[in-house]
Amino acid sequence: MKIGIVAGELSGDLLGAGLIRALRQQHPDLTVTGIGGPAMIAEGCRSLFDLSELSVMGLVEVIKHYPRLRRCLHQVRDHFLADPPDVFIGIDAPDFNLRLEQPLKQAGIPTVHYVSPTVWAWRQNRLRTIAKACDLMLTLFPFEAEYYHRHHMPVRFVGHPLADEVAIETDTLPARTALGLDPERPVIALLPGSRGTEMRQLAAPFLAAADWLRQQRPDLQFVLPIASPKLEPLLTAQLQQLGLTDRLPLTILSGQARTAMAAADVILLASGTASLEAMLLKRPMVVAYRLNTITYWLARRLVKIPHFALPNLLAQAPLVPELLQDEVTPERLGEAVLTWLDKPKQIEQLQQQFLLLHYQLRQSASEQAARSVLELLRRQPLTA
Repeated sequence: MKIGIVAGELSGDLLGAGLIRALRQQHPDLTVTGIGGPAMIAEGCRSLFDLSELSVMGLVEVIKHYPRLRRCLHQVRDHFLADPPDVFIGIDAPDFNLRLEQPLKQAGIPTVHYVSPTVWAWRQNRLRTIAKACDLMLTLFPFEAEYYHRHHMPVRFVGHPLADEVAIETDTLPARTALGLDPERPVIALLPGSRGTEMRQLAAPFLAAADWLRQQRPDLQFVLPIASPKLEPLLTAQLQQLGLTDRLPLTILSGQARTAMAAADVILLASGTASLEAMLLKRPMVVAYRLNTITYWLARRLVKIPHFALPNLLAQAPLVPELLQDEVTPERLGEAVLTWLDKPKQIEQLQQQFLLLHYQLRQSASEQAARSVLELLRRQPLTA
């Protein structure tokens, strides 16, 4: 069996690796070609391009890199048209993958899109594009599948692999011991994002918020995992600019984001997959995001959802604080973190809500996704 697969970023790389592993259990002779990162490559994917070629976020940023992305798209398309796989799976990166899936589907190659674009939030007109581009949509969240059902499109809710992977209960003590943190002092984890654009927008206010918190609560200790070695110079520069290099009780980690979050009493983080992981770890959090000014101006007029943090979207309720754009100041961030530290009973209630959401997403996602792909290939009717 031969599959084509393209992941758009590191989170998609992990989804792709789990799917490849689950498919290989059914088809040991599986061959995989496309674009993937280290996790997919470790599972046997031959990557035609480096994953970083696609890791671009924001309307303005995509426009800036458009010529390079277009060349990459055409080369990958031509590769698969010349050597057709049994099925093509696009993981996230909808602006790239939907454009790739459409000519492949027209050529008779079955196409699957894994991770729904945010059509339920904005650009609902993309539903027509999705219908032309893919034979099956696999969603991570139940509210997404409900949206496609309402529009009579083939869809499967498969759950989220992180919900399968993260234990139902996690203790802070082993994580703090592993990181060399004082188990008796409160820990704040700072996660300003896994992309360079996020680090540039959020590292400075996050670090300044940590300094503000240190002044309110001198017993606090901070931990910041860096997603990629390429981001370390950005963080170092921000610390120097703020004069915090030697003043802040900060442990900087290479990777180990989950361990850092497990060690934390409260997590201050960029909106995205990390907020889902924090929810699964049952940790109170403050979610923030900042965009390029023009990107934000456009998004504010197009996005039609009441929340942007994943825990709030899943619960359809404001479970955790969200701070966006000009709200992302050291004082606002620090005050929101401090509120959690001062309200243990509220944290207990939050953890119970997080537990219910965890069970809802715990569906053996990679196996469900693999089963759905194989059913599509057998042309069996897909049921919800």
